[in-house]
Amino acid sequence: MIKCHIEGRERYYCENCETPIYENPIPASAIVLVDDKNRLLLVKRSVEPKIGYWCLPGGFMELGETPESSALRELEEETGISGQINQLLGLTTHESPRYHTILMMGYLVKNYHGNLIAGDDASDAKFFYSHHLPEIAFDSHINFITKYYGKSNFSMFSKKRS
Repeated sequence: MIKCHIEGRERYYCENCETPIYENPIPASAIVLVDDKNRLLLVKRSVEPKIGYWCLPGGFMELGETPESSALRELEEETGISGQINQLLGLTTHESPRYHTILMMGYLVKNYHGNLIAGDDASDAKFFYSHHLPEIAFDSHINFITKYYGKSNFSMFSKKRS
């Protein structure tokens, strides 16, 4: 492999088959799950990065999965809860020192069942009212939470993060 200027940027290039080697974002998902009291489900991270911080349930998409099935698998692995996606909240990117660019997909879940229990990459899982959220690990997760609740609910929360 060599680096060449291809399609307007420096890319790796296979000399044998004369094909550019594309380096693409890593797909991941996050779930905004709210209960009948409009409380948000968060998990406390038990792995780096941001160990000990709270975040939305979610994780990386695996080969052979759809974005939606990936999000629901991560939800069940981290919380013991099975759900049904109500809507796509949006897409954004998150810069990662390890993976460079992560393409984040945020989904809303209101229909769910199961017994809440922290699992997989989570040391705790619990529901929070929007006006009493702990510090959230990732800006991309804040983006999805804000899309659901609206910016006005985060004036106090935003001050905590600065």
